[in-house]
Amino acid sequence: MTSETPRTVLRITGTDRQDFLQGLVTNDVKKLADGLVYAALLTPQGKYLADFFLVPDGDAILLDVATPMAAALTQRLTMYKLRADVQITPTDIVPACGVGDTPDGAFADRRHKALGWRAYDGRAGQDSVDWKAIRVAHCIPETGIELTPDTYLLEAGFDRLSGVDFRKGCYVGQEVTARMKHKTELKKGLAVVQIIGTAPVGTPITADGKPVGTLFTQSGDQAIAHLRFDRAGKDMQAGEASVSWLG
Repeated sequence: MTSETPRTVLRITGTDRQDFLQGLVTNDVKKLADGLVYAALLTPQGKYLADFFLVPDGDAILLDVATPMAAALTQRLTMYKLRADVQITPTDIVPACGVGDTPDGAFADRRHKALGWRAYDGRAGQDSVDWKAIRVAHCIPETGIELTPDTYLLEAGFDRLSGVDFRKGCYVGQEVTARMKHKTELKKGLAVVQIIGTAPVGTPITADGKPVGTLFTQSGDQAIAHLRFDRAGKDMQAGEASVSWLG
């Protein structure tokens, strides 16, 4: 498979397309001049609605989003559009993904170099890649698993993933995100943990009977977890599994 989650690609056209997106999403749309941009749309309260890739495509911008999020995202963008000269249309483009050097016509995945490249020109992806193992090793959150409506972007590591720009100016949810960055110490967030045994996604993690966090994607003896850093340590439990965070 070319990714863990099916993807839908929308085409955004119109003379206002860049300014429209610039006022909504967490990253600087002007970076499209240099390639692919990873970004998210938030609620006014700073919580996650959707994450996606923006891709330059001549007189259009492609928006590559997980298929389960596509309809709701289209509806939300249409609500914000008002009288702007912006059109949002679905396409039949199937994104391709691969690791290694970025081939001609493809785009480097800015989240992490281990995630390789993405392409939108009809080429085949690399079916043999274990994307789950790569995600877990580098603590890369996935739509609908680690990224949920309760997610704050900085707890999900979006600054580390090149998914948010703190200098671009206003966007929906910007005030809360900026305050978390500059005025508070991050007390909770995603981290890679060691695990012995298995437990389903969403299993509570405890230590000495106290809640510590939630277990998410597991690959081998590692997993992504959302932790309270002040309570997390080497001796934790997630169901029948033993969990350890090395900090």
